[in-house]
Amino acid sequence: MPSCLLIAGTHSGVGKTTVALALMAAFTARGRTVQPFKVGPDFIDPGHHRAACGRDSRNLDGWMLSSQHNQHIFFRASLDADLSIIEGVMGLFDGSAATGQQGSTAEQAKLLKAPVILVIDGQALARSAAALVHGYATFDPDLTIAGVVCNRVKSPGHFQLLKEAIETEAKVPVVGYVRPHDRFAIPERHLGLHMALEGRSPDFYTALGEWISDTLDLAKLEKIASSCASFPLTENERTDKGGQSPVPHRVRVGVAYDRAFCFYYPDNFEALATEGAEIVTFSPLTDQALPEVDLVYIGGGYPELYAETLAANTRMREAIRAFAACGGIVYAECGGLMYLTQGIRDHNGQTHEMVGLFPAEVVISQDKLTLGYRQVEIVQSCAIGEAGLVGRGHEFHVSTLEAKGPLAFSCRLWDAQGREVGYDGLMAHNVIALYTHLHFASQPAIPRALVQRAHAVRSAVIERV
Repeated sequence: MPSCLLIAGTHSGVGKTTVALALMAAFTARGRTVQPFKVGPDFIDPGHHRAACGRDSRNLDGWMLSSQHNQHIFFRASLDADLSIIEGVMGLFDGSAATGQQGSTAEQAKLLKAPVILVIDGQALARSAAALVHGYATFDPDLTIAGVVCNRVKSPGHFQLLKEAIETEAKVPVVGYVRPHDRFAIPERHLGLHMALEGRSPDFYTALGEWISDTLDLAKLEKIASSCASFPLTENERTDKGGQSPVPHRVRVGVAYDRAFCFYYPDNFEALATEGAEIVTFSPLTDQALPEVDLVYIGGGYPELYAETLAANTRMREAIRAFAACGGIVYAECGGLMYLTQGIRDHNGQTHEMVGLFPAEVVISQDKLTLGYRQVEIVQSCAIGEAGLVGRGHEFHVSTLEAKGPLAFSCRLWDAQGREVGYDGLMAHNVIALYTHLHFASQPAIPRALVQRAHAVRSAVIERV
């Protein structure tokens, strides 16, 4: 069983991302192979994880995925790592509902038997820090907090006061503190932190790791990590060195990947590969033509920030329209959906022309945030499967769809509490676009349907030729 640490927080914004990144970078600099993970449906933090330790970060989620899927993702990705570091989501016990643990960091900690390092904001606390930690340490008797990190602590004297109070009265070891420094603050925007692709050099993460090395007890943390308990696995899972046997490539999948489109689950790519897909990338921002592919996959991201550049690249927009007109399969999520409409209307009211596969405009409004888990049921057979198929994912966007003509939807939506919340899945021939980011591990029939449909279209073209 690999060594493991789960970095949790008392609440969102407490600094768990900073601590997790610093530890990833610090242990990587010491020669450890670090495997990162993120609890919850997040694409931005995993990008920073990858920049900090050079490995794709995997998402773990108790609402979108089954316990077995989460364990399998964790075990497979950790097999060749010296240390796995999991960054939690929101506060330690926050999940998909006000009561119950589903979707929470605590749920994953118990599922994976992972030692929890709790990050607290110590800047305005003294003895009260002990009461805070005591509450978190005793709230769930099945969960053990193995250590505490005090964030935003300016002096060794303040830290010693916090350490004595917490260890004496809450009976939880304190493994160090993090001093505030403007250099290591990652700017935020409407959907979270700025992305790692937006100019953060490797030196930033290296310096962050060095910054915390003097105030965090890395040796103690590594010892805590080695105490990670094992969980039951089947013999196949224990001997699995990287997934199923290679499948002969049946189709080529062109994935849009650049600063405008970079929100993808690595497990989605693996699911497509398992079905026989070869993944190639292209950039709607800079490339003038599509690569030779049978399926186009345009994920989420920030197309609204690059709308002018996307609009100016008329050759790529024409190439995608031509691909769709010839019957090519196009699958898009959130930012990809925005790109496939007639245009994106920005905060200033200016509309930037997009691909135009759907008679609608997307209107950006930072005052209207749509956020939440989604259960997606296909109600009209389409490129992602037959009617009745159900998958899970999440919505996270600040835009709304404004119809300019008749729109056809292929899916019905429910939230995490089982309430129906409308329709999704814009459909036009072999094109399907959802606001929902689907996690393919929640429904393996979806990537299978995409590859099979793309292969069928390719075979039909070959026969005609």
